[in-house]
Amino acid sequence: MTGIKFGTDGWRAIVGKDFNEENVSIVTKAIGKYVFETFGIGKKIIIGYDPRNMADVFSMQCAKILCEEGFDVLYSDKIIPTPVLAYNAKHLNACAIMFTASHNPPEYLGIKFIPDYAGPATSDITDKLMQNLGQEIKPQKEGTLNLYDFQPDYNKQLEKLIDYGKIKNINTNIIYDGFYSASIGYFDKLLEKHNIKFETMNMFHDKNFGGKMPDPKPKYLDDLIEKIKSTKNTVGFANDGDADRFGVINEDGEYVSPNEIIAILLLHLTKNKGYKGCLVKTVGASLLLDKVAQKLGVEVIETAVGFKHVGEAMRKYNPIIGGEESGGLSIQGHIPEKDGLLANSLILEAMTYENKPLTELQKDLYNFAGCKFYNDRIDKKLNNTEEIKPILEKFKSLKDIGEYKIIKTDTKDGVKIYLDDNNSWILVRPSGTEPLLRIYFESDSLEKIEELKELIEN
Repeated sequence: MTGIKFGTDGWRAIVGKDFNEENVSIVTKAIGKYVFETFGIGKKIIIGYDPRNMADVFSMQCAKILCEEGFDVLYSDKIIPTPVLAYNAKHLNACAIMFTASHNPPEYLGIKFIPDYAGPATSDITDKLMQNLGQEIKPQKEGTLNLYDFQPDYNKQLEKLIDYGKIKNINTNIIYDGFYSASIGYFDKLLEKHNIKFETMNMFHDKNFGGKMPDPKPKYLDDLIEKIKSTKNTVGFANDGDADRFGVINEDGEYVSPNEIIAILLLHLTKNKGYKGCLVKTVGASLLLDKVAQKLGVEVIETAVGFKHVGEAMRKYNPIIGGEESGGLSIQGHIPEKDGLLANSLILEAMTYENKPLTELQKDLYNFAGCKFYNDRIDKKLNNTEEIKPILEKFKSLKDIGEYKIIKTDTKDGVKIYLDDNNSWILVRPSGTEPLLRIYFESDSLEKIEELKELIEN
């Protein structure tokens, strides 16, 4: 039972090492016990898997164990994105188990438990799962195991939220990079169904993700960026391994940050679609979002880093949009789980409503906000986890950094200090898995970022 620990988004480990038949059985039974004690044996369980090595094999092992315990199980008839399975948890009033390691390296696999509210399991639930490790329930009856196509109901949901008929008239070319991910056969099918023209690349499932990290960041989207640079008036989309995160490349071949995407969509949803409510963002997300929200008269709810915190706040506050700086978002009327297919579709919708390329939407955004923001991060390795607390305490007690006065300190996740130029902050937070501090910087100029990094290093 070594190496089983539920982090911010499930349990992940290397296949053939800690992620093995024995541990999958232990985790499956812990989830079964939780579902049985919380909902009873009549609660349906739905199971899906992404394109990773052995994901299909281990997910079927999980399905058979739960059937033996007496649960009725619906098992995905094909590779499935996490948001598609999550939506069906809500739609079918079921608990979901997704076999994915999201954007982790290809050698990893993971188990993500999604309760019937269709968002990440909160800490109280994962704590209970940890307590249940090594335990099981007495079989109640023989359950049923059926193959199921979760795609149609999810598509109907997105068609309620997105005006695909309008997107058909878009004046920009679209390249969809399948990125070997679970989004293949889902995002492309939605576009095809609504006669939206697009080009594709990397349209097959590969357990090694083309030899790259399945993380839609610029360094892994180099071939998409090159293709866009050599094609006029073209925007590009990709998703991570299980399609809950998004990566967007504008017509100049530049990566558009998740912070910018969330801000553009906040403007779009309020102006063009009449959405009302608040904005939910993490403590690591940009001040750009606060500036835009303030000008729109939209309240900002800030959470700790990690979409499980965003999802929990979404269930509580029903915001216009909830998002995080690492590429996850969802909107009002959908599920409290990040959805990369929804994000791709919303950007196309925003471009069509405004009849503008994405580069123009970015310019409009910065004109509206009144300034541009820059971000950076450094990771500081420590000798052991005991060093973390004293460093955080030191940060908490700071009154100034160089010539900057500290005007506010926030401790909901590590220590975040706001500086008196009103456009700069530094966040210091520990990694949840190793003796490491992540130090985030934001300011309205690259020079200030470099200056702040130097001050922190010293």
